[in-house]
Amino acid sequence: MQFTSKRIAVLSPVAWRTPPRQYGAWETVASNITEGLVRRGWDVTLFATADSVTSARLHAVVPHGYEEDPTLEPKVVEALHISELMENAHKFDLIHNNYDFMPLTYSRHISTPMLTTIHGFSSPKILDVYRKYKDLYYVSISDSDRDPHLPYLATVYNGIDLANLTFTPEPGDYLVWLGRIHPDKGTHLAVEVALRTDKKLKLAGIVQDREYFEEMVKPNVDGKQIEYIGPVGPLERDELFKEAFCLLHLNELPERFGLVMAEANAAGVPVIAYDRGSCREVISDGETGYLVGNVDQAVEAVGKVSKINRRACRKRVEENFSIKCMVSEYEKVYWRIFELERLKTRKSVIKPHMEKIQELKETAIETQTYRRTVRE
Repeated sequence: MQFTSKRIAVLSPVAWRTPPRQYGAWETVASNITEGLVRRGWDVTLFATADSVTSARLHAVVPHGYEEDPTLEPKVVEALHISELMENAHKFDLIHNNYDFMPLTYSRHISTPMLTTIHGFSSPKILDVYRKYKDLYYVSISDSDRDPHLPYLATVYNGIDLANLTFTPEPGDYLVWLGRIHPDKGTHLAVEVALRTDKKLKLAGIVQDREYFEEMVKPNVDGKQIEYIGPVGPLERDELFKEAFCLLHLNELPERFGLVMAEANAAGVPVIAYDRGSCREVISDGETGYLVGNVDQAVEAVGKVSKINRRACRKRVEENFSIKCMVSEYEKVYWRIFELERLKTRKSVIKPHMEKIQELKETAIETQTYRRTVRE
C-alpha cells in the first residue's frame, strides 16, 4: 500500500446504487475504482447515492437511484448531485468523473482538475460538449471507443473484482446471455444460436425494450431449453457462470468495453462475441473465446468451445482486467495530471514576469532608438 495526501473525489452516476444491486456498469466501475484506490492508500470521497456501499468517505444528497425509485425526477437529482460536488470541489486535488458530459460544463468555474473516464457516447450529439471542453483530461475504456477529435491521456481498461467470480475449471452444459434486453444487444441472436445448436440457454438481465422482448425473445422462452431468469446481482451472476458452457455476446452495435465478457472469462467461461468494437481487445480469439462475424459463425464456434483452456481465460483477466491492473493505470494518469497542473501553475506564475521583462526590453529599445534619432 502507498500513502498519499492527495484527495480524490470519485463522481458516480445516481441511476443506481454504487455498486449496483443488479444492473449498472458505470456504477460498478466507479465502485471498483474507489475501492481499489482506498486499498492503495488514497484519500477518496465517493459522490454517489446515500445507500451506496463503500470503504471510502461517502458524500450523498440523493437517497437512492432514480431507476429504483419512480418518485425521483432524474434531471432534478442529477443536478443536485453534480452541483453538490462542484460546490465542494475546492476540497479535492482531483475530481474523477465517471458520470457523463454534464460535469464538464462546470469545469471552467472550479480550480480543481477533472479527469473524465468516457464510458460511452449515449448520442453523437453529446460529442459537442466533449469537444468544447477538450482542454480537460480524458481517458477511454478501450482503444476502439475513441473519438478522433478528442485528446486522450490514456486508455484504461475497466477492472473487475475477481473475488466475486469463482473460477470453475470444468464446463457446464448451458449457454449464457447476460445484459440489457434490447435490440442492440442481440438477445434474439443468442436464442437463435441456442436453438440451432440444441443447447440450453439462460438469459439474464433487465428488460429495457419491452416490445422487443415480447415479440423477439419471449415466444421462445419455454423454461426448459430457453430460460429467462431476470436481472442478477453479483452472487446470482457467480452462480450462473459456475455451470456455464460459454457466454454469447452478439451485440449489434460496437462494444465499448464489455464488462460481462471479462467477468465470464474470470469465471473460466469462454466467450463467443461479434468482432466489433472492443471485443478484440478483451477476447483473445482462439485463446479465451471466439470472435465471429455472424450467427452461422457463432453456431460453428459453439462446437469448438471445448478446445478453450478455461485457466487461460482466468489468467488473461488477472493480467489485464482486474481492479489492481485498472487502479495501477489510473494512478499513472493521476500523477501525470498532477505534474501537468504543476507545470501550468509554474507557467502562469512565470508568464507575467516574462511579459514584464519583454515590455521593459521593448521600452529600452524604443528609448535607445529615440536618443539616436535626437542626436542625429
